[in-house]
Amino acid sequence: MSSIGWRDEKRREVFESVLRGLETRRASDPSFAISDAEGSLTHLYHREGMDWEGRGELQDLILAATIAAHEHFIVEWKSGKER
Repeated sequence: MSSIGWRDEKRREVFESVLRGLETRRASDPSFAISDAEGSLTHLYHREGMDWEGRGELQDLILAATIAAHEHFIVEWKSGKER
């Protein structure tokens, strides 16, 4: 696998995993609200900005994919779309 290939694969893997987790929580927890997902996203944004010691490329990639999954999930939920 090329040096770009593993990054794309990891990004896709993390995105899909986080999205499945959010969807499962939404389906199984009636108290889970958009505001909960938005709160998690806010926390992730803070973590992204607090890279004082350097996470490294892999952790940056994982965090970016996790943020992207949360953003996607929230937009889809607000628009009434299901995956």
